[in-house]
Amino acid sequence: MKTKTMVLSLALSLAAGALCFASPAMGTWKLNETKSKFAPGTGKNTTVVYAEASGDMVKITVDGVDKDGKPTHSEWTGKFDGKDYPATGDPAADTRAYTQKDANTLEFNVKKDGEIIVTGKVVMSVDGKSRTVTTSGTAAGKKFENVAVFDKQ
Repeated sequence: MKTKTMVLSLALSLAAGALCFASPAMGTWKLNETKSKFAPGTGKNTTVVYAEASGDMVKITVDGVDKDGKPTHSEWTGKFDGKDYPATGDPAADTRAYTQKDANTLEFNVKKDGEIIVTGKVVMSVDGKSRTVTTSGTAAGKKFENVAVFDKQ
């Protein structure tokens, strides 16, 4: 009986520990349009999913609409180590690089043919229920800055 209790306690402790160290970014995020601000002529991401890929790799799946309202879908798998990793599904970009600045902040850049076209910052709320993504770059030859607020699902 003692062995069974000890094994169960150990299993629960490991599970609780894993939850404590899970990134607050992990999960599904939906755009809160009323709290967001987009420059004219830019698209918007409506759903973003952060999921474990394998090991310390993270997979980010993004669905949204382009500047004409047509559906978009892109995927990125990599580490939050500041290095470029391939992005698929986005004709305007071929790599993204994310850097973990602190427990609640990611910075990123998006590149096309080695040139940075978008820079941004993701700031997680202290309670982990929302995040704000600020991006700037050039779209269709015009500079833009967008602020998107997402709610955790």
